[in-house]
Formats: sequence, structure tokens, C-alpha cells
Amino acid sequence: MNRITNHPILEVEKKKKIPFYWNGTKLFAHSDEMIASALIANNIHIFGHHQKDKSPQGIFCANGQCAQCNVIANGLPVKSCMIPVQENMIVQSCEGIPALPDVEERPGFEPVEEVETEVLIIGGGPSGLSSAIELCKYNVSLILVDDKQELGGKLVLQTHKFFGSIEDCYAGTRGIDIAKILAKELRDYSSAKIWPNSIALFVFSDKKVGILRDNKYILVKPKIILNAAGAREKMLAFPGNTLPGVYGAGAFQTLVNRDLVLPSERIFIIGGGNVGLIAGYHALQAGIAVVGVAEVLPQCGGYKVHQDKLKRLGVPIYTSYTILSANGKDRVDSVTIAQVDENFKHILGTEKTIACDTILIAAGLNSINEFQKEAKEANMIVYSTGDADEIAEASSAMFNGRIAGLKIARELGKSKEKIPKEWSQKAEILKSPPGKIHPYKIPEQETGVFPVLHCIQEIPCNPCISVCPLDLIKIENDNLLGIPKFEGECTGCGKCLTICPALAITLVDFRKDKECPIVSIPYEVQNFPIEIRQKIKVVDIDGNLLDNLEVVKIQNTKTKTQIIQLKAPKAIAKRIAGIRIQDEDVSKPLPEPIIPKIDDDVIICRCERVTAGEIRKWIRRGVTDMNQLKGITRAGMGACGSKTCENLILRIYQEEGYEPKAIIRNTKRPLFIEVPFGAFGGFETLTDG
Repeated sequence: MNRITNHPILEVEKKKKIPFYWNGTKLFAHSDEMIASALIANNIHIFGHHQKDKSPQGIFCANGQCAQCNVIANGLPVKSCMIPVQENMIVQSCEGIPALPDVEERPGFEPVEEVETEVLIIGGGPSGLSSAIELCKYNVSLILVDDKQELGGKLVLQTHKFFGSIEDCYAGTRGIDIAKILAKELRDYSSAKIWPNSIALFVFSDKKVGILRDNKYILVKPKIILNAAGAREKMLAFPGNTLPGVYGAGAFQTLVNRDLVLPSERIFIIGGGNVGLIAGYHALQAGIAVVGVAEVLPQCGGYKVHQDKLKRLGVPIYTSYTILSANGKDRVDSVTIAQVDENFKHILGTEKTIACDTILIAAGLNSINEFQKEAKEANMIVYSTGDADEIAEASSAMFNGRIAGLKIARELGKSKEKIPKEWSQKAEILKSPPGKIHPYKIPEQETGVFPVLHCIQEIPCNPCISVCPLDLIKIENDNLLGIPKFEGECTGCGKCLTICPALAITLVDFRKDKECPIVSIPYEVQNFPIEIRQKIKVVDIDGNLLDNLEVVKIQNTKTKTQIIQLKAPKAIAKRIAGIRIQDEDVSKPLPEPIIPKIDDDVIICRCERVTAGEIRKWIRRGVTDMNQLKGITRAGMGACGSKTCENLILRIYQEEGYEPKAIIRNTKRPLFIEVPFGAFGGFETLTDG
């Protein structure tokens, strides 16, 4: 079974096993587990084959927004990532277009329940929860809908500690714990109705919103809508991009951190932003090898401390590199990357093919902004917050959620308070992109005990200054974006080590031995266990090997961050920034690179298997209406409703010389996702049990 049985951060609970059948074979799942996770846990990665070209299909978004993971469950086609396994459920692969079961009785439609509320919040992630809490302070009646059972959005997938400040956004606390804190706080308010397992479908012209709640259709009539639906991941166009094993970083984190399923042994990551870098760290925590990260820009777009953390652990990062192809017959077995020039053109002769079974796409996010567009067309009052408004870090989303909540309370006349200036200022700081990189300075001190701060880039983060009991770590002018500096006489308490989100602080102690001081290193990847008297590879800030040193002590802390202590020669002690756990051979390229097919063969529309060449042909014939293009090629006509391919099609228009304003966009469908007809009629469907 492909399951995580030990994790350095997450509790691995023993769950009841239930039987189900896959293509006639009896398998076992965990209770409350999604079908997709159960299949992957049983080492099944191909869920069916596409009806058009018979290509293999597997999980892609793990969020219910595409249909790559469709299966037949108890006779009905379902998205396997959204439907839990039931005992003795009969699950079959989708081969072509499934035949629907005969229905002998057709019950009449029941009246649709209608509910009124002051505010409807779409999305229970960090921004939606923060907005709801702020609104409840003013006794605003609200309904918060979220399509998952557990509130928190992407927070429930984040095992790392958060950046920002402790006061404003729980800096130094893990995302999984922040989700619990916010959800508990909201549940304490009686004015909030929380609807998990609920999906907003459409905002209609009569100012009502269709909600699918536990598979029952309800109409909600709010005075104000707050869209906090988050974002969806961008896809890239390259040969092999539809192979099972190519999916978004969020899907990977869902499998690994929510479901404790091991979907991979070796992953490669495309995209060096924070999402990709963090996903790489999560993979290592789950015991999965990360064979590389490729970023098309000359430097990673994510925080340098995230990049440095991976490099120290032994993950190679290829900047100015792009993906050429995913390789494999029925599933990914390698990736081909190549260097690009200043114009992002592939440099011939620089190709590398690296063995892997999974390729994570972390190429950015697109805001889910459909609901505010629909609400505006219906002349409703609508606000947006978090990634649905602007792509930024979760720390920023929480703070901006508070601001949105107060704005809505004012709109409803429940509050006369103005938005404090410092709120707006902090919100701007928290969403700041990575800033200036300062020179790396090693402390001159060689007596006593003191921290070495391996943090040299301006990012919004300061929990280390908040936890120092002697106030010895400071940022100039108390600027959240400043570089922390240490001055004074440290006691060696180590609190700064255990709270730093980037594990970018070490402690050097000369008190007992002036020639071989004790170096304390924070460590969170216990799936690669370290033991006392073990020789480990220590590296500098850039991941360069310094020495093999013996561990003298290991401390387990309440924050689940281990402190690894070792004796180090004075010459390198202050330069030690981390521990390498992956051998270089893990990421070694194959002897002969695999050169991909020509670009026109790349799949753009995954649902309907429409290639770039087909789309380009009709664009060159003058088709500028995407609705017409859809009618001719079927691109965008599939189950995801063009959520994945629209931006790729727009990119082809741009490559062909068209300005965005010259393109007529797709007319959006009146439903956010597919809905069983039975839900509208009020009678039972598969998920009602």
C-alpha cells in the first residue's frame, strides 16, 4: 500500500479499512477517503482512457474542477477526487463514454429551499474565515460555504510554519494549525452558519445564488456576496502534459498532506515560486525524493529562504530552465528540461532528461473570479478577498480578509469604524514580493553562544524578533521587510530556531570548547531519520558541502522541529546552515536526453484532446471568437468548462500576434461545475449514501 505511516509533522491516525472493488478486484480504502486517493494508495494511477485518442487518464487537479479522474462508481460517472469510497462500492475505469443506467421511475421535482442572509461568503480558506470572524464581531448574519469537509482551504495542506508577524497572521505557526484556530474561532459565533461540502454554482440575475449543499440544491438570497473562492493552478503546454503523473502542486499536497497517500517515489517540480518550493519541502517530509526544480527565470520567484532550504537538503534547482516534455507511455517515467536564453528560447544542446514518476506544475495561479463577475451582472453588492481578488501569500489573505469584513460591516450599517491606516499598510507589506538580497555576513564573534541568521532577503517576516526573551534580535526601524540582526549576550534558549518558518537560524556555542563549538541546526524531515553518533553532511547557505560531522545530541521540541547538535571545527561552525539528506546521484540526469515532438502536437484542451496545431490552424484562418473556435474544435467544451485551457488558448492568440482586446472570450456556462440532475429534483444521488 502506498501510504505514509510516519510523518514528522502530521499525526498518522489508524483508520477503519473498508472494502471496495476496482474493475472486479477487491481492494481496501480508509473510511471517508476519496476514491482517487484510495486508488493511488493501491498503486493505481490510470483511472481510464480518453474516448477520443484512448490516452490514459489520471488525477490532475484533485479539486473537482476538471474531469481527468472520472470513474464509474455504482453505475454513475463521478469525479473520483470528490466522492468518498463507500463500503463494497463498485468502481470501474472510464473507457470511452460510459453508458448510463436505466431509470424505471422518474420522481417529480420537489420545491427548492430558499434561504436569506445578510452576507454569503464563498470559500472557507484563510481570507474567507478571517472575513467571517470580523463580520461576526458586528453580529452580521452570514452563511459561509466551502466545497470541502474541513475548513481552512489550502491551510489544511500546509505543514510548514507561516511567515509574516505573530500579531497579524500567526507567523511561526503551521498552516494546518492556523486552519484549526480560525475555524474554532468562527464556530464560537452564533451569527455564522457554516456549510461544508457545499459548492456555489452560479449567481443568477434575480440576485439568488445556487448552492449544492451535501448534494441538495438550495437557493441563497444574500444582501452582499463576498467571493473568497481562492485560485486555480495554471497549466503549461508541453508534450506529454496529459500523462498520469503530471499534475498541480496543490493536488500533490492534497494527496500527501491531507490524505497521507504516497503518490510518488521521485518528483520533479516545474516552477520556482513559493508554491513549488514549498511542495518540494512537503515531498521530502513525506519521504519522497525531489530530483529537481526548474525555473524559467534567472532566479526563483519564491522566497530565497525556501530555495536555500531545498538546496541545503540536496535538491538541485535549475534556473533559466524550462520543461521540454514529460516522457512515458502510460505514466510519467522521466522529464526533459533545457536551458533558455534571455528571450526564453530553448538552447540546443543543453537538454537533460531526469528519471521521475511525477511532474508537479507550479507555474502560478489564476483567481477564481467568476462569482464577482456574475454578481456585478446581477447588480448585486459584491466584494472579493484573498486569492480570488489578488494572488498573494496566505498571511496577506488573512489580513485582507479582516479588511473586507470590516468594509462589509460598514456597508450594512453595522459598523461606523473606519479602516485603520495601519491595516492597509500592513496588508500591502504582507503581500510584498521577495525583495532585495543583502550581502551574507558571518558573525565575527567566537565566544559565548549566539544565533547565526541565514536570512538575507527582504521578505515580510519577523517571528524571530517576537520570541527572543531578551529582545536581542531586531529589525531596523521595526520594518517587517527588514533583515533581522542579532546584538547582545545570548543565553542559548533556541526559541528563534524553532519558530523560524525557513529554518534559517542556527546556534553556535563556544562556551565549552573554543576550537570545536556545538552547532545547533533545526530539522523537520524525520522521514530521513538522524541518530546520535551518526555522521551527517553539513552544508552552507547555498547547499555546498562543508564536512561530515558526528551528531552529539538531538532535541525534540513542542513545535515538532528537531534540534540536531554536533561538534564542528571553528573554521566552518558559523558557516553551517543545514543538513544534506539527498545524495547527488538521486538527481543525476540520464546519459541520453529524450528530445520531444514538435510543438503543434502539444495538447491544449485536456478534456477534448485538442492540440495546439488544431487551434493555431483556425486562428490563422481568422477565427477571433473563442466561442466559434470552441464550436469548430471543441476546445473548452469539456467537463472543466475551459478552466484549464482558456489561458493556454489566449497565449496562442498572443503568439500569433493578436491583442487581447481583439479576442472575443468564451461565454461562461451558467454552472461552476457539473451537477447531477437528481440534486435539482431533491431526490437521492450517489453521495447521499
